[in-house]
Amino acid sequence: LFTRMGLLRIATATAAVIFSCTIFLSGGIIGTFHHLYFTGTPTPVLALGAVFSALEVVPLVLIGFEAYENLTLSRATRWVQSYKWPIYFFVAVAFWNLVGAGLFGFLINPPIALYYMQGLNTTPVHGHTALFGVYGMLGIGLMLFCLKGLATRNVWKTNVLAFSFWSINIGLALMVLISVLPVGLMQTWASVDSGLWYARSAEFLQTDLMETLRWMRVIGDTIFAVGVVALGWFVLGLKTGWSLTEEVDRIGELATESAS
Repeated sequence: LFTRMGLLRIATATAAVIFSCTIFLSGGIIGTFHHLYFTGTPTPVLALGAVFSALEVVPLVLIGFEAYENLTLSRATRWVQSYKWPIYFFVAVAFWNLVGAGLFGFLINPPIALYYMQGLNTTPVHGHTALFGVYGMLGIGLMLFCLKGLATRNVWKTNVLAFSFWSINIGLALMVLISVLPVGLMQTWASVDSGLWYARSAEFLQTDLMETLRWMRVIGDTIFAVGVVALGWFVLGLKTGWSLTEEVDRIGELATESAS
């Protein structure tokens, strides 16, 4: 995308893609062996999975630099400002890839951790942040990028879009930090102390504290849902006109021409 926008040379982008693919494929494929722990596979599978799952964090750290570069590119030239919010969603992809796939993935991937954490709420902590945080944000960013290219005649009213961006990201963070993650960590402690059966039992999960933590998720879910509705309202407004100003987006038209 940045190549088509004229922000990166094709040679630079190609080298970066090949380097990234090499890192992710060489470590990522073997790293998926963490799905095979304690399933009757031989010990070398556990050893390789543990090592490469840990190494998966290394390229994900580099994504933090990618996020900074994307943010810098969004301010590089005046016409790139027309693509500010699509680029911000790409920045969110890099952030959640680092946090969701990297930090929370590494939290549960080591064999000694997964032995006690398997099937607890620590798994959806990783799943929610890595799945929607990465692929959800990526899909939204690509959608907005395409919509900007298809409808650049008028300047966008981005207040609703900005509200949607922050609501979705803050809602996702809150649903994890104040609900799912605390429940998962408490289950992990119970699993280590008393056994996995107890951590998943009704006796433990139906305590007053656990009930409160589960209800706390409503806060993050509600903020997230409001952000999704706002995004839908904004996209619908591109068709009906309430998300557009009367000002012609000359800068956006120049960006589209340079991309084509």
